Amino acid sequence: MLEGKVAVITGAGSGIGEAVARLFGAEGAKVVVGDVAADIVVQGGEAIFVLVDVTAEASVAALMQAAVATFGKLDILVANAGVPEQKGPVHELDLAAWQRVLDIDLTGVALCNKYAAARMLENGSGSIVNMASILGHVGQANSTAYSAAKAAVVNFTRSVALTYARRGIRANSVSPGYVDTPLLAQLPKETRDAMLNRQPIGRLARPEEIAQVVAFLASDRSSIITGACINTDGGYTAI
Repeated sequence: MLEGKVAVITGAGSGIGEAVARLFGAEGAKVVVGDVAADIVVQGGEAIFVLVDVTAEASVAALMQAAVATFGKLDILVANAGVPEQKGPVHELDLAAWQRVLDIDLTGVALCNKYAAARMLENGSGSIVNMASILGHVGQANSTAYSAAKAAVVNFTRSVALTYARRGIRANSVSPGYVDTPLLAQLPKETRDAMLNRQPIGRLARPEEIAQVVAFLASDRSSIITGACINTDGGYTAI
């Protein structure tokens, strides 16, 4: 499905990003793993690792340049890098913590889109997939910065889609619900049980399931889809 495509995937050191990178490699893509963590093994396709700070414009520009320098083009961006927040009521808001989440989860996405789109315009085609969240669609008590950032990613992606709709570049977002990642595994059992109880399908999503949706949106099989947000949440936002 992705044979011959060149893809940059940020936040690919673990969880959803790692699952996306592995799937893309297995489907024949040439993968550029952008992360602050150590390299991962991508089975199947060719891959390189590039250390990147998505909040630093020069670092993001270098990431996209590395993709083109190594593989000759850039077809796909998966802007997945993000961080959670320390939840709390807004009257106790820590401005530095707020800004860190927005810098990574929103501005980092925007910078990746900026430099990926510039490279895709050279090809006259491309597919951007930005990672949002169910908290970009529904409220949650004590979630301020993360909810704000993810809601912004959804509408930012729509704007990008409309901007490039007639220039061959598609942009879509994916909003996962609760996913069984190493991060969630560290949570207390009662917290995980509460998550399960709120899932209509009765289980957490697997990273590999989210990766399948990302791969579809990145591929030519979704050629008519742009400006969409796919909720991959087991029915959470249908309640």
